[in-house]
Amino acid sequence: MQYLKNHKPPLTLARCSGAHVIEFLKYLDQFGKTKVHITGCPYFGHPNPPAPCSCPLKQAWGSLDALIGRLRAAYEENGGRPESNPFAARAVRIYLREVREGQAKARGIPYEKKKRK
Repeated sequence: MQYLKNHKPPLTLARCSGAHVIEFLKYLDQFGKTKVHITGCPYFGHPNPPAPCSCPLKQAWGSLDALIGRLRAAYEENGGRPESNPFAARAVRIYLREVREGQAKARGIPYEKKKRK
């Protein structure tokens, strides 16, 4: 809610779109704690780099995915219609998939979908 209040121009939840949700997720990166190596970094693709580097810290994909899941559910639990839920927008799903794949490559950690039993 704080993000919405500080948004220029001011934004209400009812007027939020998938693009606003993606903008919010990018804003959250500044508070991240996960090292994500950039393409030119010598440690790109290495899960355990031997030395520090100046690559940025970002929000981990799992944290973003969990947050979006909670916000999607809260939106609908508070009377929002599923078809107008900005947290369930196709663009948000695509963005999260790109973040997951990019972080997996940058950190050298393959992502495997959990098998259902």
